[in-house]
Amino acid sequence: MGRYIVRRLIYVVAVVLIITLVTFLIFFLMPPGDPALAFAGKAPNPQLLAEIRKNLGLDQPVYVQYGRFVRNLFMGDEYGWPGLGVSYETRTPIVEELFKRVWVTVQLAVGAAIIWLFFGVTIGIISALRRRSFFDRVSMGFALFGVSAPVFWLGLMGLYIFWEKLNVLPGTGFTRFSQNPGEWAEQLLMPWVVLALLFTAVYARMIRGNLIETMSEDYIRTARAKGLPERKVVAKHGLRASLTPVVTMFGMDFGLLLGGAIVTESVFNIPGLGFWLRQALPTDIPVILGITVFAAFAVTFMNLIVDIIYAFLDPRVRYS
Repeated sequence: MGRYIVRRLIYVVAVVLIITLVTFLIFFLMPPGDPALAFAGKAPNPQLLAEIRKNLGLDQPVYVQYGRFVRNLFMGDEYGWPGLGVSYETRTPIVEELFKRVWVTVQLAVGAAIIWLFFGVTIGIISALRRRSFFDRVSMGFALFGVSAPVFWLGLMGLYIFWEKLNVLPGTGFTRFSQNPGEWAEQLLMPWVVLALLFTAVYARMIRGNLIETMSEDYIRTARAKGLPERKVVAKHGLRASLTPVVTMFGMDFGLLLGGAIVTESVFNIPGLGFWLRQALPTDIPVILGITVFAAFAVTFMNLIVDIIYAFLDPRVRYS
């Protein structure tokens, strides 16, 4: 098991280096124009541009700039460019603002993940065990609605119904947990549900299909023939196999959400990474770069966690 984890860690390091290289090429070399112009004002002279390029390391060869870029990512930003640098708009360090906003996004993602896992798994299991029943038809209709409805429309409709008309939930904004835990939960409840609805629908349909297919396997019929109660057959043999793909999907989905739920945070004015990214588009390249790299790291890290969980669930994975 230890050798397997070490191999996966080496793989993660290689993936992270490839991500940093591609990100560097896209954000530093491909955009047209001179990045130094963002710091030089509207009408800079050649001497000022040359001084800025020297101070920021832009006069160095590409491989030197990339080395500094990687070093600054892991050891702190010293030059401002290359590296995560400072925002063009606010001139504040990207790393400091990133860590402030990522905690807000984590609260949104964790709450939504708990909701969609609970309801998605529950609905999928019941629908699979009661095929063609009234509950199955209603739940699959809900799943179709959840997959089809745009997130921004769900958010606006939630605000219109529960805030504007019924006045049972607060509107947009964000209150920190340390300030008022009750108000924090009330303000995040609607974004949690809106964000979780899409994932709940997808997970319910996937679990239903996987469990139906698993329950028709030969080893399930063998377990029944041995006289095992149906409850044990489903819980011990059926769910373990049918829920394995959920681990993979959850790792990917949660990792992506850590990079920012752009639409949900924008609709509800939640100051997370997604809201920050929307404000930065299209000109604040350091902010876009920082969020992109963080999102890639989050997905890679979650994939590592999924691989380790797989190794515990299925020992054959360690030797494949």
